[in-house]
Amino acid sequence: MKQLRTTPRIADPDGFYAALMEAHRTLDAAASRKLDAKLILLLANHIGDMAVLHEALVIAQGAKPEE
Repeated sequence: MKQLRTTPRIADPDGFYAALMEAHRTLDAAASRKLDAKLILLLANHIGDMAVLHEALVIAQGAKPEE
């Protein structure tokens, strides 16, 4: 069952991308990975639905989610 919303929903995607790149600008590779991990965990906690999180993992790994 598809639950993950994959259609664009960010009001200002370019602005978000710019902010994300700026957050990484002065970081070394390890600090950049740490920032990404923290952001992922914060957003996963905000979502809170294990089915949605699992579906996102499947899609991120390049597999097709189950219908």
